[in-house]
Amino acid sequence: MAQLGPGGDGMMTPRRFATLAALFGAVVFAGWAVAEGLAGSGSSDTETTDAASMTDASAAGVADAAVAVAALLGSSPEPLAEEGTPVEVATLSPADPVPDEPRNAVPAIELVDECLVVDTCIEEYLWAVYQRTKKVDTNKVVERRKVAVKKKGKTRTVVKSFTTLVDQDFTWKDPKAAERTGMSMKEYVIGGMDRGFKLKLFRALRALDEAGLAPGITSAFRDNYRQSIASGLKAATDRSYHGGSLRGGYGHGMAADLVSVRGETRGQRWISSEILWKWIDAHGQEYGVGRPYLDRDPPHVAPTDGKEYTDRRPAVKVQHAKSKITDPKPMSATAAAN
Repeated sequence: MAQLGPGGDGMMTPRRFATLAALFGAVVFAGWAVAEGLAGSGSSDTETTDAASMTDASAAGVADAAVAVAALLGSSPEPLAEEGTPVEVATLSPADPVPDEPRNAVPAIELVDECLVVDTCIEEYLWAVYQRTKKVDTNKVVERRKVAVKKKGKTRTVVKSFTTLVDQDFTWKDPKAAERTGMSMKEYVIGGMDRGFKLKLFRALRALDEAGLAPGITSAFRDNYRQSIASGLKAATDRSYHGGSLRGGYGHGMAADLVSVRGETRGQRWISSEILWKWIDAHGQEYGVGRPYLDRDPPHVAPTDGKEYTDRRPAVKVQHAKSKITDPKPMSATAAAN
């Protein structure tokens, strides 16, 4: 494990992570740009690029960014390795909060381990964000009961609805779905997403983290089985943009559910999540992501150039929605499919 900074305890505060993430992003996007440029427009999502075919200019850009990261970590930069040699750059995994931080501090995401390809670095970051997120939803349970009421001196029996909030833990759902496919959790949840969408999501989540909004992923790729056991507002089993078979299936997931993990209580996390969703409405298009259903399904995020978003949010509606994000309506607790 790489030691970060003086003392080598491997821990960092969210503020420190934001600084490192910005530099890490330079390495990631330089490498990604090289891969995309060499693949050419119209290349398939499964194509890979031989690192040896980088242009000198692009490789130099990656090297410069690596030097900057190494300088911040307090170590001397290593020369770029030959193809196939493990390079200590930036995979990411959850770390415990630093002891002197407040009790409700969000676990930092630590730069550790080794990474051979840019795609792996991005997937490690997304996986770390997923891992630090509680998989608990609040559902509204409506019970209808007959009650006696008096009106104008007469007693009548009427049916009234009584609503209670019930927490539902859906932590078991993704592991069950991954087990059915024979995949690891990370391969299933993160690997099943569309490659281009993962890049957009990475950029947006990194910006949210830097803004102190502590983003979390509650759900990413979902196949037909996983969609069938989802609850709340959801698409038909095979039509989910999370990865239903009619949308392309594994490797083509084009949706993720995002919340904030900041706060110790359900109420605190809800308030933090509302702030996070407002940020996405205001800034998400800069990173290529948005909320197709707004407050009908607040956590649901999709690429703004994808079919789901463009069908639900034409350009005129998008501009109109932006002007009305100051006071979002509370979400029905059954709105988000989990």
